[in-house]
Amino acid sequence: MRKLFVIIALILVGALLPSARAEGDFQGATHMVPFDEGILNYNKAAVHDAITDLQAFLDGKEATLEFSKDHGYLDSVLAQLKIPKSSQVLVFSKTSFQRERISPTTPRALFFNDDVYIGFIPGSPMMEVSTADPKLGAVFYTLDQNTEHKPKFTRQDQCLECHASAKSMGVPGHLLRSFMTDESGVVELNSGISEVNHRTPIEDRWGGWYVTGKHGSQPHRGNLIGKEAFADETKKPNHLGNLTDLSPFFDVTRYPGTNSDIVALMVLEHQTHMHNFITRLRDETELRLSAYGHIDYVTNIAESFLKYLLFTEEATIKSPIEGASSFAKDFARLGPFDRKGRSLRQFDLETRLFKYPCSYLIYSKSFNALPEQIKSHLYRRLYDILTDKDHSPDFAEIPRKTKRAILEILAETKKDLPEYWRSAQRAAK
Repeated sequence: MRKLFVIIALILVGALLPSARAEGDFQGATHMVPFDEGILNYNKAAVHDAITDLQAFLDGKEATLEFSKDHGYLDSVLAQLKIPKSSQVLVFSKTSFQRERISPTTPRALFFNDDVYIGFIPGSPMMEVSTADPKLGAVFYTLDQNTEHKPKFTRQDQCLECHASAKSMGVPGHLLRSFMTDESGVVELNSGISEVNHRTPIEDRWGGWYVTGKHGSQPHRGNLIGKEAFADETKKPNHLGNLTDLSPFFDVTRYPGTNSDIVALMVLEHQTHMHNFITRLRDETELRLSAYGHIDYVTNIAESFLKYLLFTEEATIKSPIEGASSFAKDFARLGPFDRKGRSLRQFDLETRLFKYPCSYLIYSKSFNALPEQIKSHLYRRLYDILTDKDHSPDFAEIPRKTKRAILEILAETKKDLPEYWRSAQRAAK
């Protein structure tokens, strides 16, 4: 069961080159947190996530799941959880405990919103699910794809054998990794990148994946199956890039969508690591408060967290990116928006992912559930950075105009900010 639930172990192909390695988060970021001991108590603590809420509605007959011949409960689950079908991305590497069902002709589809991830393989007897619980981090489930019994999401803590490791920042988390695969999707474990997020150069992403969308002359490793395809890539870069049609590879009609959208992949890469970082920061804070009554020993982690939150080490986009589905529009319309119509979900896709580089997960339940002591510290540091009171080199390259825009967006849309944020904004007008 060690490979159970590599639902978000999104396998990419790429040699372990220095250029492909992300900057470290902070010293000790890969050390394991005692998440199942003492005050953290992962396995015994109550879960309060979107799946427990949905299951309660199902048990109380306040909601129902409809079963379809083609996708089982998938379409209904996506609708209930408000996960857009346009978020579909497709991975053909043989990962998860369902590896025998996964191949380049039967890729695994992943769907997601801010808090939930769904894994689907056509014809599989079960659906894979994971969530970002505000107090626990990643929580994993399966849902049987049959009508013999009432729909029941079953928690699967054995997934932590893979999903609580150095690769997930030492906490229950989600994984994005990079490995070579052969023609059948078998992973070559000695060839890969252990962590993929928004800092990973794009040329090292997306192997073992199908990728649809436009990216100009900028190469990536998606859509390459086996050694021959990689050999051709060295002779003719992007020979399988800029695709909008995956039907030559497999039967796309077996899936809710026809794409594996490049923009959705980029958002997913940022989001999964952000969730892991929030969990690690929360756990470290809880442990230090319990032991010492203060957060002095967590401030270095908070600085690294802010660097990731503000995309300071983001890999540069070298050619404009354009998705092949409606994902970019579906995602951007969620807001929230300030009075000028600006939002942290607005895309740039010319040189970077977002127009206003501050993670939209600052609005998430997981971020909001951080202990007040560390959240207050983050708000003060973020305020100082965005108002140029901070002069550290870590944030110096963020343009002043961009800082001001982020400050104004947050001041109008983040309801729990301290009053000094809004006072400063009013004074500046």
